[in-house]
Amino acid sequence: MTPVFLTGLVLPVAVLILAGLVALLLGIGWAATVLAVGLGAIIGVHLWQIHRLVRWAEAPVDTPVPEARQAWGIAFSALHRRSRTRTLHHRDLATTIERFRNAVEALPDGMVIIDAVNRIQWANARAQAHLGLDLAKDIGRPLLNLLRQPEIASYFDAGDFTDAVVIDSLRGAGTTLSIQVVPFDVDERLLISRDITQLEAIARMRRDFIADVSHELKTPLTVVRGFLETLQDIELEPRRRTQYLQLMAEQAGSMQRLVDDLLRLSALESEQSIAAETSFAVIPLLLEVSADAKALSGGRHTIALDVGDAAIVSGSRDELASAFGNLVSNAIRYTPDGGTITLCWHVDAEGRGAFSVADTGIGIAAEHIPRLTERFYRVDRSRSRATGGTGLGLAIVKHVLQRHQAELDVTSEPGQGSTFTVFLPARRIRPAEDSERIADAITASTPGTAPSSSPATSS
Repeated sequence: MTPVFLTGLVLPVAVLILAGLVALLLGIGWAATVLAVGLGAIIGVHLWQIHRLVRWAEAPVDTPVPEARQAWGIAFSALHRRSRTRTLHHRDLATTIERFRNAVEALPDGMVIIDAVNRIQWANARAQAHLGLDLAKDIGRPLLNLLRQPEIASYFDAGDFTDAVVIDSLRGAGTTLSIQVVPFDVDERLLISRDITQLEAIARMRRDFIADVSHELKTPLTVVRGFLETLQDIELEPRRRTQYLQLMAEQAGSMQRLVDDLLRLSALESEQSIAAETSFAVIPLLLEVSADAKALSGGRHTIALDVGDAAIVSGSRDELASAFGNLVSNAIRYTPDGGTITLCWHVDAEGRGAFSVADTGIGIAAEHIPRLTERFYRVDRSRSRATGGTGLGLAIVKHVLQRHQAELDVTSEPGQGSTFTVFLPARRIRPAEDSERIADAITASTPGTAPSSSPATSS
């Protein structure tokens, strides 16, 4: 027997009955009246508390539980504890749901919950951006009415959601999306959208790279093989034989340069390849690059060296020499005979080291500039191949600069020439001590070259 039942009904009724029996034994006539009135009062009190309980149950869920004493106080206290437990449980559940939604919103993928007939139930912000949805207006609308691409319609019609379908986004030009449906309940499914633009670009670059390497190797191999077959099958006079051997050596040299550049590029891209950084004076490096430029030009161009500031650079000397050399060799290859190539070094107002190569060559159209550092990208394939380049020089420059947190700026105008400028970060540059003495010593050791604030030009 519960305390509520005992104190709220049994005990009062027992007291009334006992009082009535005592009154009857004493011969008091109003005993029945007392008993009836007492029972009525007890019933009335309970009916009033039941009325309060019903009104509370019909009120909003956050309405406080009524207060009472004795038996109903115990009952209402029990209800209050249960209501409080339920409120805490709902609060925890709401917090969990909110955290889950925040987590889904933070995902890089789009999420759309759809029902059995593909009506939208919910979508995160990423999905709205990917698919052009507006959750405030599109809840309950059929998804296929909003995504009218044939690939998606065919995907849903087939009903096989094992693999994803790839589509072009309607929101962003050049954006590629992967769409996949995942059933997760009896009548609900989850549509996942993923931006795979970068992955598609990488896959395309890989395919192009393999095709380009195959093409670049096929041409010299075909030449070498043709000459070998000729030498094997035909008895040639010594002069012609020497000519063929020379051509074969040139083609073999082209393949060797290509393989060397591929290996160098692979080493630069490798995460395990760590640059051996040192501090070195930049002027001797510039003089070496200038001397190499003159040797490569063979007197066909005017090579000018302008050193504005002596400085000490922190980085990989070999890698930076390779990057600077590739910029210079490109300028020589694409500058007609009699043109001028100017190598310039200075420290700018921000403390960055700036190395530029300016030429008076054929120039580059604006639409080609963003792609110049791609492997094997050539503005004019026939002209590029004739110059003897591998098509990897600027790709090597790009990776060297990335390893040094440096930037490459390209300005060009067709027919007017180009300027390639490397900006090394200020934290890698510091002034050279006694720069005048260093410059004089280098000038003395390298006749005909004058690193100074005014261009020193030699042909």
